[in-house]
Amino acid sequence: MYLSGPRTPSGFFCEEATAVSNTPCACCSPQARALSERLGTDLKRRMFVLGGVAAVVAPFMEMRSAHALGEQPAAPERPLLFTNLRLFDGVNQTVREGVNILVKGNRIDALPGAAESVEDAEVVDCGGRLAMPGLIDAHWHSTMCAISELEAFTAQTAYLHLVAAREAERTLMRGFTTVRDAGGPAFALKTAIDRGIINGPRIYPSGSIVSQTSGHGDFRFPNELPRGNTTPRSYAEVAGMSSLADGEAEVLQSVRENLMLGATQIKLAAGGGVSSFFDPIDSTQFLEEELRAAVRAAEDWGTYVTVHVYVPRGIQRAIRAGVKCIEHGQLADEETARMIADEGIWWSLQPFLADEDANVKPTPEQRAQQEEISKGTVRVYGELLKKFDIKTAWGTDILFGPQQLPNHGRQIAKLTRFYDPLELLSIVTGNNGELCRMCGPRNPYDGNLGVIEPGAFADLLIAEGDPTQDLDFLMDPEENLKVIVKDGRIHKNTLA
Repeated sequence: MYLSGPRTPSGFFCEEATAVSNTPCACCSPQARALSERLGTDLKRRMFVLGGVAAVVAPFMEMRSAHALGEQPAAPERPLLFTNLRLFDGVNQTVREGVNILVKGNRIDALPGAAESVEDAEVVDCGGRLAMPGLIDAHWHSTMCAISELEAFTAQTAYLHLVAAREAERTLMRGFTTVRDAGGPAFALKTAIDRGIINGPRIYPSGSIVSQTSGHGDFRFPNELPRGNTTPRSYAEVAGMSSLADGEAEVLQSVRENLMLGATQIKLAAGGGVSSFFDPIDSTQFLEEELRAAVRAAEDWGTYVTVHVYVPRGIQRAIRAGVKCIEHGQLADEETARMIADEGIWWSLQPFLADEDANVKPTPEQRAQQEEISKGTVRVYGELLKKFDIKTAWGTDILFGPQQLPNHGRQIAKLTRFYDPLELLSIVTGNNGELCRMCGPRNPYDGNLGVIEPGAFADLLIAEGDPTQDLDFLMDPEENLKVIVKDGRIHKNTLA
């Protein structure tokens, strides 16, 4: 008979030992049983106390209450005809009237005139409101935006992905139907969204941020150095947040692993940053031959490399290596801006203005760097982009900042100090869609994004707002976004 319980030193179970020796074993003595009961009681008490502590501490650890994820909306049985609207199409910086939008399946089928009849269509009367493409964030971190920095490096990986899944639906309900993920383990989240398991925006994933040792993606602490040939990878690497690569061979491996997982573009850290503790913001990262190796590996798969970098030396080195997009770059000078324009490089810029939308930095040095970048942001937006007619994308780079997520749309609206509202709206729709499609054959979505035109994906918003005046309506999506459509499916409709 199979028995369970404490073994004697000889390996017998208690009952077996008694049968063999005809003497009760010591572990069954009254003293042993009393000790066992006391330990059990103490353990239960400790578990109760720890549970109470966890309940008290959880709210302060930004562990938000759970809600059931929304179900995928059903595909409409008939074509949808949106009528009585004012159209911003994401391309022309005007608002048109006298036109309707016909959606069949997941595509925009036609833009019939308001007087044209369409048979067998379900009519959505927009009440004279604005119709516009879904918003696109070209620098997003799907799996790292809704967690704190402490959670990112201490929580179980499964928790990070559960939080990301919940935040994906919130991102969509803020009007963002597509995001270009600029670093992080977003592949599983993308698959779940594409298969309708959860709701969220389309994701163009980069995979892990490829970083040199001591670079912007090296999240190790000094007590984890040096790294030996048999040293396990850091938590950030295992979780898919970053990949450490030194030399052309390791860079090629990291790039190819991301491509194997489904990266649509590759992200490298080519310079220092504010959030990282150990790499100066003015540092230039990766040798030119290392960057060139990444570019060649990406080009072999028909796609491109984008880089995190702020300073002229790093930007110029990346361009010489063949990089096609610069993320950030707020400290660029005129010579560098001219080089970006001459080479036809995309500049993916973020509104880093050291204001209420910025993460609070813990050290005086980091806060000083924030101020320096803020001044650079004003100079780039106010002077360099327009002077050199540079191809511009917009993104937020909300990272480890769950408190900033409700203000997602405000980071568009506040840039009207530099742009005409319609020009700015065309950047966050049509321009960003063009940048997403630059991944060529690695594009998992075969259609135009960020525009309302025949053949484009049916991603559109019906909004209470006037973009000829301002974009303040994007600051309150719950109230002002009356209809949210992604892929031809209505995720929200609060029209009366």
